[in-house]
Parts: sequence; C-alpha cells; structure tokens
Amino acid sequence: GAQDYYKHINRGCLDLRMDYQLQNGTLVDNMRYDLHGLYNTDFFTERAISVISEHDPSTPLFLYLGYTAPHGPIQAPDTAVRQYTSHMTGSKMLRRKYATMVSLMDRGVGQVVGALEQYGLREDTLVVFMSDNGAVYGGRGSNFPLRGGKTSLQEGGVRSISIVNSPLLQKTGYINTNLHHVTDWYATFQALAGDHSEQVHKKQLDVDGLNIWESISLNKSSGREEVLINMRIPEKMNQELDNQEEGDNMTNNNDVEEVLTKTDNKAKDFFVIRRGDWKLFSGSSYIFNDWTEKNCEKRAGKNSKMGSGVKLYNLASDPREMYDVSEDFPQIVQELLAKAESYSKNVTVTGKRRSSGAGKINGEWHPWVTAVVN
Repeated sequence: GAQDYYKHINRGCLDLRMDYQLQNGTLVDNMRYDLHGLYNTDFFTERAISVISEHDPSTPLFLYLGYTAPHGPIQAPDTAVRQYTSHMTGSKMLRRKYATMVSLMDRGVGQVVGALEQYGLREDTLVVFMSDNGAVYGGRGSNFPLRGGKTSLQEGGVRSISIVNSPLLQKTGYINTNLHHVTDWYATFQALAGDHSEQVHKKQLDVDGLNIWESISLNKSSGREEVLINMRIPEKMNQELDNQEEGDNMTNNNDVEEVLTKTDNKAKDFFVIRRGDWKLFSGSSYIFNDWTEKNCEKRAGKNSKMGSGVKLYNLASDPREMYDVSEDFPQIVQELLAKAESYSKNVTVTGKRRSSGAGKINGEWHPWVTAVVN
C-alpha cells in the first residue's frame, strides 16, 4: 500500500521490481522503470495470468497476488470511473474513485480465476482471498459492530475476513467461525501441495501455523486454542523504533495512519492474547480504540487513546469488547497472564525500523538489513 498506482513510487522512491536474479553468485535487483504509467491493479492481474499460462500443471503452484488496491493513494483511470460509477453521480469524486478501485480489483480476481479454468488448473486449486487488517479507525472505513481499527489490538483491527473457494472443498456455502491465524496458511498450503522436507533432505524448521484444511473443508475444529495478538517488551526493543530518521515519514502528512503510527510508538509495554472466546489485555500502555462517530451509539472517540492495566473480555457474549469481566474471572486472568513468560522467551531484539532511510538508494527502495540480532 501507499504506492502511487502509476509511478510506482512510495515515499519518493521507486518500489517496483520484477525478480531478484542471481548472476555469478551476486543477487541482482531488477527495478522496473519501463512499467511507469501502467496501473498497478491491471498490471498485477496481467502478470498473475502470465505466470498461470506458463506453469507446468504437473507441478504444484503457489501464487501470491498482493494487490495494493484499495489502499491509498486514491487513484483510478478516468474511463473506469465513468464505467463503474455512472450510477453514483451524486457522490463525491473521491468516493467514486475508491469504488472504482474495488471494482477493478474484483474484475482482476475474476480474470485470474478465469485463467485457472482456461489452463486446466482450476479443479485442484485452492483460492484464498483475504484482508490483512480492519479499516483505519477514524478514517473513511467502518468495522462496526467491532471495536477499533487498523493498528489497534481490538477485534476491529485484528479480526479479518477471508473467502475460500475450491472444488476441493467437501463442505461449501457456510460461514466458518473457527479460530485461525494467518500463520496457519503456510502449514495448510504445504500439506496440500504434498511438500515434505525429507524429500529434499532438508530439515523442517519449526512453524507457528497449523494445518487447518479439515477445519476449512469440513468445518471441523481447527485445533488452535489460542492466538498471541501482540506483545511488546521494552528491553527487547531497538530504540530506533521510537525515533524516525529525519524526512522519513511513514505516510503522507494528511493521512490518518501517520497519527496512528505515532500513537502506536507510545505503546511501551503490553501483552494481548486470545484463548478460545477469552481475550486478555494487560500492560502499562497499549492502544485502546472506541468506535467511529457514525457507528458509535454515543460511545465515540475520534482519536486513538492509550489503555493500561488488565482487561478481560468474553468474545462469545461480548464481541464488541464493551464489558471488562476481569474481576469476575480472576482464575482465567491468571492463566492467561502466566502465558506471557513462555512467549517472551522466544522474542528477539528488534533491528532497525521497517521504514529506515538506509533503504533509500539513488531514488530506489532496496533491502538494508545485513544481519539478524538474536
């Protein structure tokens, strides 16, 4: 996200590359200046279709298609705006462009699925369409009735929607409410593809994810009992996380996300976990959102605020995280707090912040991390 859809520039630097290639043992970064002017969504769709058309159907295929749409900046071709929003003449142009961005992404997904059918891959392909987080809190989106939004630790920020489609599914047309985590997709894809590390004489590294195929295909229990939402341990944080380099803004100055990022940097110490229907907040400082003004039922808060202490919610009866029941269930609180120690043992010291200016080289974005601190 945040990349210009035509110039492919993010925060002043080109950020579009096709492939990393090895030449004489050296990694060559193939930056694509020649694609200037092509609209991201259409170009990504065309590239995905090209990969499908050239693939050998006798071997497994993993295709990750990460559209930047409909993340800002809000940009769409004029002809497409007229085509898809002719019925929205009374709406502001910004809203019409946003609707067009979503429509073009939807069209692209349909074209990719059509290519799978055309080249004989559809029958044994699992298509997963997913979001990475909730809408920005206080922005144009709404996660109602869930509380909070992007960058928050509440359900409006971390509970995401996925659509799974495949002829391989044994049960279809239902809503799956089992507990899953994004890391479960890797283990699931690996199992479906028949990938076994011993076949290539390579040790399987430990993974956090679970194979959730039966949970998706048959609506059985996923086997996952808990999810670590997030934790922050001050002594294991590099101080550069709190100090941006001069001129290295995360987003445009008028973007709501910049405010949220600054608020997030104030969150110093927290542990948030979900086990079953129980969700625990604890710590001295963490982001705590309310609801957007339009959907708040007189419980609004325009800005992110900081929370502290211990809070416990039962998401089965209180999905909006309105009623703290920590005093009513002290045993549950103690059991969940006890898990913080085991998780903290696996937390490593962080390196430089992800938007470090060191990655800006001659008007291009490049990797800058050369070592991992354990």
